[in-house]
Amino acid sequence: MQTLDVALAERSYPIHIGPDLLSTSLIRERIRGNQVMVVTNETIAPRYLERVTASLGDLQCDTVILPDGEQYKTLATLERIFDALMEKRHSRTTTLVALGGGVVGDMVGFAAACFQRGVDFIQVPTTLLAQVDSSVGGKTAVNHPRGKNMIGAFHQPRSVIIDIRVLDTLPEREFAAGMAEVIKYGLIRDPRFFDWLEQHRSDLQRRDDAALTEAILRSCRNKAEVVAADETEQGNRALLNLGHTFGHAMETFTGYRQWLHGEAVAAGMVMAARMSRELGWLSNDDVARVAGSLSPWGLPVTAPEGMTTADFSDLMALDKKVRNGRLRLVLLKRIGEALVTGEYDPNALTRTLEAFCDKG
Repeated sequence: MQTLDVALAERSYPIHIGPDLLSTSLIRERIRGNQVMVVTNETIAPRYLERVTASLGDLQCDTVILPDGEQYKTLATLERIFDALMEKRHSRTTTLVALGGGVVGDMVGFAAACFQRGVDFIQVPTTLLAQVDSSVGGKTAVNHPRGKNMIGAFHQPRSVIIDIRVLDTLPEREFAAGMAEVIKYGLIRDPRFFDWLEQHRSDLQRRDDAALTEAILRSCRNKAEVVAADETEQGNRALLNLGHTFGHAMETFTGYRQWLHGEAVAAGMVMAARMSRELGWLSNDDVARVAGSLSPWGLPVTAPEGMTTADFSDLMALDKKVRNGRLRLVLLKRIGEALVTGEYDPNALTRTLEAFCDKG
């Protein structure tokens, strides 16, 4: 097992990474009260719920099983968690356990932030994307029909427990979607990691344990360092959103049903690279290298069918990174160095959108 810490003073917590961790006492050790609510979804429950509840000993352990899918990441679904907590008389010393992917993790974290004005929760991510991104850093939220993650809170977990064995049953498409977030860390701040990912692509594609553990560890270390320096995204934490402004627009356009989050981020990172080229920061070879790091995984590098420049403009205007009417974008100065800026030629954005929508 590998362990690293997210350094946030009194809110610091460990990330444990290794095989077969669901059967250990790690979850139980981080629970401070005598009540726990395990929240999962219909896909994960038959595979791993019993193993997790068995590890909790004699605690009062209740469960909630939610429908599976980004389209259920809503306030209406969130109420099911609150209803169960009230029905089972959970107190402010309870702990919520998020057993699932990013949707479950975000909703459970938000429920924990709100229930009795804040209770403990533990992240047990079961998808690669959740393991390397959404489970770390304390961002919690639900979607709104007009925008992704627009209703939420910052609420740090007590710990993150990453069992790489759960990836054995992860479908290829979801594994690839997680790789988009892994590749993102190399693009924004770790060029040596980006090189390593190119060199070890075949190992990762066959899910070699050593390569997979290394990729998850380095991704989590990158995110932990960024979060420790900027917990509530007042500055450089926004760099973690490379591709997300474009990607969230694509997810919203498709009603959160057509593309997985990582797929939208992949296409969004290609758009960010193209705009960086428009601004003179990246070369044609750099843009090809960005796209070439994603396409072997089967990730989309073109816009959704039927999406127009006007669609992008309307949806991105609602993005959380809009400041004083100006959209701030995460772009690349070079591979391995990103920046957040609202100071760009708007014509460069227009050209990027037109080329992406017209030619893919």
